[in-house]
Amino acid sequence: MRDAMLTASVVGSGPNGLTAAILLARAGFKTTIYEAEPQFGGGLRSAELTLPGYTHDVCSAVHPLAACSPVFATVPLAEHGLKWIHSPVPMAHPISADRCAVLHHSLARTMEGLGKDAASYRRAVEPLVSKWDELVKDLLAPLHFPADPVLFARFGLLAILSARQAVNLCFNTQEAKALFAGASAHSILPLEEQSSAAIGWVLMAAAHAVGWPIPRGGSQSIANALASYFQSIGGTLVTGARISNLRDLPPDGPILCDVGPRQLLQIAGDSFPTSFAKKLEAYRYGPGAFKLDWALSAPIPWKATACRQAGTVHIGGTFEEVAAAERAPWAGVCADNPFVLLTQPSLFDVSRAPAGKHTAWAYCHVPNGAKEEMTQRIEDQIERFAPGFRSLILARSVRSPAVMESHNANLIGGDITGGAMNLSQLFARPTRTLYRTPLRRVYLCSASTPPGAGVHGMCGFHAARAAIKDHASA
Repeated sequence: MRDAMLTASVVGSGPNGLTAAILLARAGFKTTIYEAEPQFGGGLRSAELTLPGYTHDVCSAVHPLAACSPVFATVPLAEHGLKWIHSPVPMAHPISADRCAVLHHSLARTMEGLGKDAASYRRAVEPLVSKWDELVKDLLAPLHFPADPVLFARFGLLAILSARQAVNLCFNTQEAKALFAGASAHSILPLEEQSSAAIGWVLMAAAHAVGWPIPRGGSQSIANALASYFQSIGGTLVTGARISNLRDLPPDGPILCDVGPRQLLQIAGDSFPTSFAKKLEAYRYGPGAFKLDWALSAPIPWKATACRQAGTVHIGGTFEEVAAAERAPWAGVCADNPFVLLTQPSLFDVSRAPAGKHTAWAYCHVPNGAKEEMTQRIEDQIERFAPGFRSLILARSVRSPAVMESHNANLIGGDITGGAMNLSQLFARPTRTLYRTPLRRVYLCSASTPPGAGVHGMCGFHAARAAIKDHASA
């Protein structure tokens, strides 16, 4: 029966859709990707958002999880044009005019800046770094019995904590607390929320294990490499092809959807049992992102030297300041002093801007679908640690949550994580069936499935494996 089902369709061309399509094509399916937008890539798109010659990342920008993705390691991305660039410092976090916490590639150098917290940091992070290759395979997978139960249990005891509990247990210095606050805030959860520490530990360990690299030419380069390889093995990629109903796709073979639960309901909801449709409707989305991109006449004039060497700068001050900013969106409030995540790729990748000029990318978290203007508040935070920043702005691109969603339908209300990453939705997302749906040949492969947000392709990997297994045994 397998021979009658050698076609496969993938809806959406984000990193998970591209990865799923690659696995299906490798398994012998004649695979076609259907992308609604004119440009493929989803969250991996890059564009001239401000001025000609200035390349900006439309969504994701820095890629520690892509650099260590188990499935990306099986794809010859370098042969298809992908080149990673590492900044001298993965991340810097200014705390005040004269204090800056620094996350170095080197565990030892990071410890040097943490004073009396050095030993505690080492006890927590070094075991994760030393067995990173084994750990990451378990982290980027649905819930299962781990390959190294002792290592995974050690991580689990740290990960189950809230970020506040973690710093209270492990750290005393402002530097260590601030570093951990910024890394944990990537979870887009209140730092008092259970499991908000998990992403903090992952990102800090990843900095030492693989770094926080950027792709030369912009994040589109990752999508280009994946798409190029997919096409080289016989795959077909069609852009500008919005699928409004799954019945518009070929009548046989698996259909993998790199879309969120809400989009899945729109294109297949009338075919789902009511009980399943209600579960998708109940899926909870998290805060949105308010994003700015700038074309600059010169590098950002940071007070702290380390910030001038960092690919990523976390702007928010102390742990308490970051925690207050990250609580606000969950209370339906836009923070007066938001926590700002900023990248400055042109310092390390000259292809991003004309000679002597620069780009910067930043966003803060706001309530889902918030309409409030945040440009001044974001720029005020940058000015706090880099006086004179505004005088360098040649042009800016402003993307509210609504604009983010209009350019990528998966970003509901500006949510860039495919749904809230709280404990109740971390392992069973969007439902307990994970990638499978009640429709025998329809699967979900977006960031709304395990392991969730991030550019790693593993949601597509696990969904495609499920589809291939099901259709092999049909």
